[in-house]
Amino acid sequence: MDLAKLSRISMKHLITLHVMLDTLSVTASAERLCLSPSSVSKTLSQLRLNLDDELFYRHGNKLVATQLARRLGPAVHQIINDMNQIMTQEVFNPAVYEGRFSLAMRESTFELLAAKLSAHVLNLAPNIRLDIHFKNTVGFDGLVKGTLDFIILPHDLSQPPIARSELVWETLINDEMVCLMNASHPLAIKSQLSIDDYLNYSHVGISDTDLNIPFFEMQLAQQQRSRAVPISVADFGSAVLMCHHSELLFTCSRRWAENAFQANGLVTKRLPFDYGEVAYSLVWHRQSMNDPALRWLYEQIVGFTTKLGAFE
Repeated sequence: MDLAKLSRISMKHLITLHVMLDTLSVTASAERLCLSPSSVSKTLSQLRLNLDDELFYRHGNKLVATQLARRLGPAVHQIINDMNQIMTQEVFNPAVYEGRFSLAMRESTFELLAAKLSAHVLNLAPNIRLDIHFKNTVGFDGLVKGTLDFIILPHDLSQPPIARSELVWETLINDEMVCLMNASHPLAIKSQLSIDDYLNYSHVGISDTDLNIPFFEMQLAQQQRSRAVPISVADFGSAVLMCHHSELLFTCSRRWAENAFQANGLVTKRLPFDYGEVAYSLVWHRQSMNDPALRWLYEQIVGFTTKLGAFE
């Protein structure tokens, strides 16, 4: 162990690297750290010298992290988290806490939860900063790197989620899947869909590379049948927009369909097959529960969704 070399790297260097990996911007990092951009640049220069690596390089108009910087990300996050535990008092007081929380959600979860949960949390902790991202822009890697605290998303319980042992999944509320269609769709007049009805029309799909193939898709494949999905989009709102203007079908969360403004005017039908179990779940890094502030936010999310009685 080279203690002399290690002594030249301080928490200031590690925190700067941690924030830079999140923002990929000297200016944004300086703003978050309440420092000047020149101060951040100076700290990065010292760290580059000590690690003998560029850490970040410019590609066009963007900064890109080097392989070493990306590899150091999870370890640096753990070091900062451990130090935070040493510095944090055991008793957490949300009324005076001035920290920052970062969450990501699917677009459908915004419709159901984001506004009401944010109001509840800010009422108890008025001095916090709450950053809420779309999951398709900040995903599970954000939890691993420490740039994200929690993810809330709908998913298929019948298939294992993303296989990362350091991530914890907890079901917030169970749900079911339904089929949405335009009110003038030929199937809208039917009281019940058959599987042939469902498969004879094209569908709009949702793209999510983090999650596995849905259970019902695998069930159909085992029967040597499949949906025609000519269009895939990133969120539920875009999907139902397609339904409003075409004969495309969209398979989605019943709770979202009942609450989303974009789904108004569409017809909802039960699915004609076993679609497995679906739910809205909360995901976090296993180490997060060591932080009293994150433990408090976890309790607020779980307690709030329970109190709402399944988002009702």
